[in-house]
Amino acid sequence: MSRREGSLEDPQADSSVSPLPHLEAKIQQTHSLARLLTKYAEQLLQEYVQHQGDPFGLPGFSPPRPPVAGLSAPAPGHAGLPVPERLRLDAAALAVLPPLLDVVRRRQAELNPRAARLLRRLEDAARQARALGAAVEAVLGALGAETGGPRAEPATAAAAAIAAAATGGVFPAKVLGLRVCSLYLEWVSRTEADLGQLAPGGPA
Repeated sequence: MSRREGSLEDPQADSSVSPLPHLEAKIQQTHSLARLLTKYAEQLLQEYVQHQGDPFGLPGFSPPRPPVAGLSAPAPGHAGLPVPERLRLDAAALAVLPPLLDVVRRRQAELNPRAARLLRRLEDAARQARALGAAVEAVLGALGAETGGPRAEPATAAAAAIAAAATGGVFPAKVLGLRVCSLYLEWVSRTEADLGQLAPGGPA
């Protein structure tokens, strides 16, 4: 029997090995995307602050941190959870962020209509959050872990809530937009760190 014939008669030998490189590649690709988007999120936050005027950006200014409906910062105990559970939380946050970023972009279009680069960054961020969320879901699926399922209703409800809050005045709207941009950075950065636990060469 030739070597080729043996491999055809024992497909399990191949299937037990072949998924691993594919999974590692998917994790590495998603981790690289998260790393890139963390840099973009930092740039977005800086750009946002630059266009809000005083007191934003002034030394010593500590803006309020209003609650955002449907989204909070990563919990202090997040890093101690099992990696699949962390990724599920990451994916859930990334699913809520795009409509929130869209609301911020629309409000900024009213407040800073000439800030073309900021508006473009906000539009890009919403699209990139969707892409990263889908990639994290794909990693969870490849790991055989359950995903959180559809999240359209929570995301829609959160967007409606923040849209209502954003019409409450110029300063509150600016503060709320800053909070959304900050949360976007926190969750993308957290996703990068969580994927780093799985990436080849990452912590055990």
